[in-house]
Amino acid sequence: MAPIPGSGLAKGLAVTLRTMTKKTVTEQYPDAQPELPPRTRGVIGLFEENCTVCMLCARECPDWCIYIDSHKETVPAATPGGRDRSRNVLDRFAIDFSLCMYCGICIEVCPFDALFWSPEFEYAETDIRDLTHERDRLRDWMWTVPAPPALDPGAEEPKELAAARKTADKLAAQEESARQEPAQQESTAAAEQPKPEQEGRE
Repeated sequence: MAPIPGSGLAKGLAVTLRTMTKKTVTEQYPDAQPELPPRTRGVIGLFEENCTVCMLCARECPDWCIYIDSHKETVPAATPGGRDRSRNVLDRFAIDFSLCMYCGICIEVCPFDALFWSPEFEYAETDIRDLTHERDRLRDWMWTVPAPPALDPGAEEPKELAAARKTADKLAAQEESARQEPAQQESTAAAEQPKPEQEGRE
């Protein structure tokens, strides 16, 4: 059966009429802040303590907008006769957000969880040079990174948390035994001392 001429136009007008009768809702930004999903790609935060200057993020960045400078320091041997080691020390970590296309590759390839997405997006500048955020400013964005979602009720505890809890329990046990040692020594010394009655009988 051939379609009736003008039926498509009528359907389109019907959709328009339905939409026209609905009340429009406009969020009055910036007075009303938008409710963004937790995985919003707003800005990248740097957790500097986890960065090992492996350069993976800068190497994999398709826009080459990550700038990293570092130098090597010698770490003396921990034991006598051991070998000195060298480690990389971070001097500069900067991201040029005027070049960044927010693909998230740098965050995905980081093997040490040093980069995180923050939902913050209000960092527009009048000067394009101010869109290059140095490591101090990237560190400040870490305060706005949302907490990770909770695990499923039946999920296993992360290995990092289990190891940290085990270490904390071990330290607590050591402190408790160190506290109890003087009390045990005092009670032992008191038990070994002869009583006055026994001394007089002898």
